[in-house]
Amino acid sequence: MEERGFVVWFTGLPGSGKTTIARRVEKALRAMGWRVELLDGDEVRRRLDPEIGFSREDREIHIRRVAYVSHLLARNGVAVLVSLVSPYISSRKRARKIVGERFLEVWVKCSLETCIKRDPKGLYKRALAGEITNMTGIQDPYEEPPNPDVTVDTERDDPEEGAEKVLQKLRELRFI
Repeated sequence: MEERGFVVWFTGLPGSGKTTIARRVEKALRAMGWRVELLDGDEVRRRLDPEIGFSREDREIHIRRVAYVSHLLARNGVAVLVSLVSPYISSRKRARKIVGERFLEVWVKCSLETCIKRDPKGLYKRALAGEITNMTGIQDPYEEPPNPDVTVDTERDDPEEGAEKVLQKLRELRFI
């Protein structure tokens, strides 16, 4: 019997709306009868990788671990939603390779200026004050996906519209 799980990888700047959209997708998938796991970057880091920092090497290790856990869940029929900044193109390519063909990259696009204004966790404020180093978008780059499977622009799309774009692509690919 073939299991039909998949991984939706939400990437974007901190504060762009990744988890907000992922939660709406999660709710819709559960309503369809899917077993769903939402792997939120902050929570997963706290539980899986509390000892590592935010250097490029540490981020790559963390992304590789999350990708592997996602792969394990997906191959067992789970719809996995990953909400992770994952700032480097190379790391996201590696995640796609680890997961395999049932991988969907969603770029949650939002300008740095808007993310700084939103700043739900106060991270940008602290980074701009020098209290945090290696902050994506401030001291560390965010490499925009050149060819994401889905782009949700949270400066134009509300969370429901963003979630529907993701669900529509999942339908188109026959993942759901």
